[in-house]
Parts: sequence; structure tokens; C-alpha cells
Amino acid sequence: MRLTDPKPQAGSKKRRRRVGRGISAGQGASAGLGMRGQKARSGSSTRPGFEGGQQPLYRRIPKLKGFPIVNRKRYTTINVEKLASLPANTEVNLASLREAGILTAVQGPLKILGNGEINVPLRVQAAAFTKQAREKITAAGGNCEVLDSK
Repeated sequence: MRLTDPKPQAGSKKRRRRVGRGISAGQGASAGLGMRGQKARSGSSTRPGFEGGQQPLYRRIPKLKGFPIVNRKRYTTINVEKLASLPANTEVNLASLREAGILTAVQGPLKILGNGEINVPLRVQAAAFTKQAREKITAAGGNCEVLDSK
């Protein structure tokens, strides 16, 4: 038997405490609310989020569109379907994609996304791969190599 095992008998009810009904009742006079003050008054509770007049948190934080990520990683992204046009067993990296004219603007390290289909085996070197992209490249007989992105 444990301390948590004993339970009230089925159908039994405990009477509610009647506060503020005289000192002999045990919760007389101040009804357990202490002496004076905001929390001792009737209808006492403040609204949720009230901070005593200080500008509350929900009004202090920036509005709309979430918070900006301070040091956000910027990637040059490309989908798997763009790589399908390359010849088999080609080494694919940021430089080779620029030479092939597939990429024009470079915004950071290369990230391969998984949209589209690929059926040629390629050796892909990139800073990051999505799970789908990695699966599709390896299923086509290629391999994925993660480069250190700085």
C-alpha cells in the first residue's frame, strides 16, 4: 500500500469551505486573504498579463512577422531537378554549377533541396542537404558530401 492509494469512498463528497462566516469557522474576518491590499478586495484578480502598470510583455515584444534571426545563415539553394540535366558521375559543387550556367547569383554556401526527380549518379558537394534531396541523390547511385560552411 502506498500513500497515494487511499481514496475517498465512491459517492462521497467533501463540503466546500465557507469563508468569512465568523472566527469559529476558522476562516473568518479576512477569509484567508490577509490584511487589506489589492488581492484582499472583492473582484480582486487582475487580468492575465497585467504587470502592475509596467508595460506588459505582450506589448513590449515586436509585432507581426516574428523575431528576426540575428546571424541568419544564407544559402545558395538549388533543387535536385536542376541537377538532372548534368552528365553522369559529374562532380557537383558551387563552382561547377556556376561554370555550367545553372547558378547565376551566389548568396552563400550551397544547399541542395529535394524538389523534382533525378536519375543520374552524381558526386555532390554542398554545405547542406535536405533529407529528401539526400535520399534522391543516393537512390540514383550518387553520393552526398557535406562541406564545411563558413
